[in-house]
Amino acid sequence: MPSGGTDVSIWIAFTAGILSFFSPCVLPLIPSYLTYITGLSFGQLQVAHPGARIRLLVAAHSLTFILGFSVVFISLGGIVGLASGGFQETLRSGLVWVERAGGVLIILFGLHLTGIVPIEMLLGERRVHLHSKPGGFVGTFVVGLAFAAGWTPCIGPILASILMIAATSGQAGRGIWLLSVYSAGLGIPFLISGLLFHQFLDFFKHFRKHIRLTEIVTGVLLMLVGALLLSGKLGWLTMRLYQWLPVTG
Repeated sequence: MPSGGTDVSIWIAFTAGILSFFSPCVLPLIPSYLTYITGLSFGQLQVAHPGARIRLLVAAHSLTFILGFSVVFISLGGIVGLASGGFQETLRSGLVWVERAGGVLIILFGLHLTGIVPIEMLLGERRVHLHSKPGGFVGTFVVGLAFAAGWTPCIGPILASILMIAATSGQAGRGIWLLSVYSAGLGIPFLISGLLFHQFLDFFKHFRKHIRLTEIVTGVLLMLVGALLLSGKLGWLTMRLYQWLPVTG
């Protein structure tokens, strides 16, 4: 069985998480989310060298927020993997068709992100709004849950693509692992942005003009993954890497 280091699906999931962070419906909202969950003002966050108390507060609330959306994503991964496993038991060749259908859908999601074939149902705003945040870390956790439940137009196709890959595994554990890695890819940049908020603002000022290009690149990558899944080459590529790359441990 391929190790995590040579498993293409794991790297796809982690990269998808990072690309979700840089999507136009997440990256521009990072300052708002950080001020909302921490209760700190924008001025307090953007200080070049914040004190230890502020750093600790930002780290604690950021990790709680990440835990909130991770619980939702990981649960979805487990459910999808479990459901596809039951389908496999019912029909031995069922996952082959799940894999092909998943490949087609991922290609469509990629076409949507590039703007070549806009999908109407993915164009509307679906973010969950919390008008008043419950107090403390419980409130931050709830905001994380709400963030995960808000299938915004650009993060939805990326997340759905990883869920499609999880569905082809036929294993709940596999789905949980893939979505855990996806959550890490989304959560790590969020945590770093909070701890280095002053630097994040400077980065965002220069990067914002490239957000649409990032979305197009993401769409192209999704189409490539969809083609690999549709052709049954995703597992083959993983096994090839397992043969070519040295595995330790």
